[in-house]
Amino acid sequence: MTDPVSRRTAITLSAGFVLGSAADLHADEPPKKVEPPKPNPGPVEAAFERDYPAPGFKPSWKNPQLNRLLVQDFVILAHSDLDMTKKLVEKYPAVLNGTMDWGNGDWESGLGGASHMGRHDIVEFLLEKGARIDIFCATMMGQLDAVRAFLTLQPKLIDATGPHGIFNLHFHAQLARDGGKVLDYLQSVKKVELKPNPFLKKPADAKKPG
Repeated sequence: MTDPVSRRTAITLSAGFVLGSAADLHADEPPKKVEPPKPNPGPVEAAFERDYPAPGFKPSWKNPQLNRLLVQDFVILAHSDLDMTKKLVEKYPAVLNGTMDWGNGDWESGLGGASHMGRHDIVEFLLEKGARIDIFCATMMGQLDAVRAFLTLQPKLIDATGPHGIFNLHFHAQLARDGGKVLDYLQSVKKVELKPNPFLKKPADAKKPG
């Protein structure tokens, strides 16, 4: 006589049957298609239609515009790579004052990027080549007379911010190698709370090569 199936054995057999049946059901289903990651579409020009009379002057467009990818790479590299910045300027001189719109009018030049990174070496190279200096660059380079002249011409520049809308004059002044003269002057014009500057090299770091 066959022994009756125990409760534990019955549960085990039932579970195995259910799992096996489920596996059989899934085996009949086609494998799910894995969607590849969507590529970055890159910059897209905003839609625009004139709602005002067109200007009378018509540009001739005799020369091609600078390639946007070239300008993008130049601005990025000018933040921190002196060698590549030199190579691009030497090969494509017109890129020197090229500016990139990162979106919604967030304009940045190679000089602007190097300035808010505190890269005096890159800034000096770009200025020697004829880059157009602005108040942010003058501030970072410790040019107190130039900063005073800018603010005399337009006092509201004390509240101006550079690329990305987050780097103000005080931020750039923290990166100057002038013993704090420009920063003291800016604080006398408008005192602001100074936050730690992530691009400010400590004395010990400044002695390290690179």
